[in-house]
Amino acid sequence: MAMMLQRKLLRRTFGEGKAILNFNSNPILSPCTSFSTVTSAAATPSHNAPRQLPPFDYQPKPYNGPSADQILEKRKKFLGPSLFYYYQKPLNIVEGKMQYLYDENGRRYLDAFAGIVTVSCGHCHPEVLNAITEQSKLLQHATTIYLHHAIADFAEALASKMPGNLKVVYFVNSGSEANELAMLMARLYSGNLGMISLRNAYHGGSSSTIGLTALNTWKYPIPEGEIHHVINPDPFRGVFGSDATRYAKEVQDHIEYGTSGKVAGFIAETIQGVGGAVELAPGYLKQVYDIVRKAGGVCIADEVQTGFGRTGSHYWGFETQGVIPDIVTMAKGIGNGLPLGAVVTTPEIANVMAKKIQFNTFGGNPVCSAGGLAVLRVIDKEKRQAHCADVGSHLIGRLRSLQDKHDIIGDVRGRGLMVGVELVTDGKEKTPAKAETAILFEKMRELGVLLGKGGLHGNVFRIKPPMCFTKDDAEYLVDALDYAMSKL
Repeated sequence: MAMMLQRKLLRRTFGEGKAILNFNSNPILSPCTSFSTVTSAAATPSHNAPRQLPPFDYQPKPYNGPSADQILEKRKKFLGPSLFYYYQKPLNIVEGKMQYLYDENGRRYLDAFAGIVTVSCGHCHPEVLNAITEQSKLLQHATTIYLHHAIADFAEALASKMPGNLKVVYFVNSGSEANELAMLMARLYSGNLGMISLRNAYHGGSSSTIGLTALNTWKYPIPEGEIHHVINPDPFRGVFGSDATRYAKEVQDHIEYGTSGKVAGFIAETIQGVGGAVELAPGYLKQVYDIVRKAGGVCIADEVQTGFGRTGSHYWGFETQGVIPDIVTMAKGIGNGLPLGAVVTTPEIANVMAKKIQFNTFGGNPVCSAGGLAVLRVIDKEKRQAHCADVGSHLIGRLRSLQDKHDIIGDVRGRGLMVGVELVTDGKEKTPAKAETAILFEKMRELGVLLGKGGLHGNVFRIKPPMCFTKDDAEYLVDALDYAMSKL
């Protein structure tokens, strides 16, 4: 049914020259027009069309490489068939600068997804680039069997950002690796096997972390080991609304009835990323951490997407729940695009890893460490946490005003620059607007805005741009969304 509806909407929207959004007849909205080159005289279109993208003083370099069609053909021939791409006609992105991306024709796009919540400081941030380049000239790789100041300096800086006794750092290459190492630590330290995660969670796609992930679209039918998935404390769709106590009681019941009574650990994102920017019910983690620790387990905070000030109100997502975890995992924004991840824990838990050889060939290599340290310094220097709080509050406020205007918006949620907009066809039943989301997703691209999608049904727009995203960018994004929705 959803596919039939989507085809009908596609025909209605794009069919036989009667497009609702007639981009080709409007120089401001034409998909072939670069928003960065549109004249100001044409910036007052009728029918409440959005303004042009905010001015940006940057000229992309001419591109002389292969076309999008040529690249797609090569991808299909030589890369795995599991790879997917956005948009009916995939974009060939050839350059990036701060919060903007450029395609092969030089057209500028507002990047509201940051390479899947990975670009924190901004695309090709000069200070991060300089740190990477200068280190690359001296030494790219040697591993931790030799001493090098970069990894030690980076670890010291990262530990200084952590509360409590979270002072021991392990460097890896991705969020999946970080969560896999954290799960190993939890099992070794506790002496138990059972891990608890939330339904709707995403913690990686490796053969071990795929068990922690609880979205069927990301899971292969393989043995998952001792993994338990408890009810998600989702204020919008959850069975108990925002009642953290009732959700926490379900965790207690699950431990008593579904395990031996002892567990290795509990892992959760404070705001679920792939699951659709779902913020956990207030006070939930505080109660669950107590329950898990009494059952012999450790508590793991997955900060792969929420860390480094993105939520605005706090540097770490777990701080919004008033807790201090036993282990914290991180990746994505830690490197601004570098393959970098980390696990931070206490000396007591770290000691269990010393019983055998624990080694990571590329973890904390000089180039990634230099780049990661530069990222921390840029976030502090440019006050990006406060910026996320300010711009995010403005963005969420505007989106909630839009919710009052368009019934298709079922929920606006999130903090700072980690925002979700869930689309529904029925406000009472909260029926996922799958087909409509797909249409709007394409329309937003044509208007020059690149969004992410999430949630089990793909009906949540994930707005998680680079942390240099401005209020003018937010204004344009919301105006474009308003225009697209009004023409559905």
